[in-house]
Amino acid sequence: MLCNNPSKGKIIVFGILFWYPLAGVTYQFLHYLIGLRRLGYDPYYVEDSGRWVYNPRLNDLTPDAIENIQQIVPILEAHGFGERWAFRGNYPEGQCYGMTESDILKLYREADGFLNVTGAQEIREEHLACPRRIYVESDPVASQIRVVQGDKQMIADLCAHDTHFTFGENLGNADCGVPIERFHWQPTRQPVDLALWQHAYSPGEAYSTITTWNNKGKDIVYQGETYYWRKAREFENFIDLPSRRSVQFEIAAGVGDDVKQFLNQHGWRQVNSVHLSQNPDTYRKYIQTSRGEFTVAKDQYTRLRSGWFSDRTACYLAAGRPVITQETGFSKFLPTGKGLFGFETMEDILAALDAIEHDYEGNCRAAQEIAVEYFAAEKVIGKLMAAAGL
Repeated sequence: MLCNNPSKGKIIVFGILFWYPLAGVTYQFLHYLIGLRRLGYDPYYVEDSGRWVYNPRLNDLTPDAIENIQQIVPILEAHGFGERWAFRGNYPEGQCYGMTESDILKLYREADGFLNVTGAQEIREEHLACPRRIYVESDPVASQIRVVQGDKQMIADLCAHDTHFTFGENLGNADCGVPIERFHWQPTRQPVDLALWQHAYSPGEAYSTITTWNNKGKDIVYQGETYYWRKAREFENFIDLPSRRSVQFEIAAGVGDDVKQFLNQHGWRQVNSVHLSQNPDTYRKYIQTSRGEFTVAKDQYTRLRSGWFSDRTACYLAAGRPVITQETGFSKFLPTGKGLFGFETMEDILAALDAIEHDYEGNCRAAQEIAVEYFAAEKVIGKLMAAAGL
């Protein structure tokens, strides 16, 4: 239910909605905006960065944001944010869209605070007019290690904020290998607007996931160990899974012919994730009509026991689809064993599949109950804002 008379103040959400206009990111920020509004805040979405944007059609970065703007603005308008967004390219010849530049600067002075979700917005002098500056980290590990290693830019970026939250819910605990120095990291998790994921579709045949097969340039070396950022490396450890059970498995990922052939040879179906992700409705229906999710987590999250959990996986749960995902330490904070299963070995995966297939409808209900209890946007964002004193 929408709050028509917000009374808790103006909150800016910074992010990467225009910078990376694919559906998973779109829902990530819609969940924050809708959740804040339902809680009685007056939320605005702003991108004001010196980075060029990523254009999926070009598969490259570009200073011209107009295609991305045209793709995302109708979605914001459809959800009631047509007058509450801005994009300002803070680079030579960068353009301003949505709110005017003077209105953006005025908003910085009037807002009660901002949520810098993913930490993507670099903080400049004009942003310091906001009295509360909250960093919401969706990808833990790298920033904490960079701080310990004395990365001056990372330290300066974090120092520009007064409060720090992370999706790494296990950070700071004895069984977590992520080093913590200088900054106080408070746990949070992905908010999900449950209404967006309600549906009446029948489940499909395949356990699926939507992912990037291979990332480059984000591996981290810490205390002589390399911690990897590539999903491919983890999937390959379980590549024989389709031969172990009669259910089907599908990966939505952008891959070359060689990887597609490799996956097919091992029994995996494959579809193109970029094509799927260019339309939010298509992306959402893909999740809603899956049998469930089977996915892995990056080595950085698993080996160091960060407690990280995927926002896409939270959407599977909200859609009432059971999930089998690689253990990162998240099971300390979320219930597992029905609807949601964490695994470390192939035997864990097979046991989870058997449990789900033995009582599929019960596991679907359990998945949705977990989403309601642990990921509902009002609960997650309400807890974050209370912890931040807003």
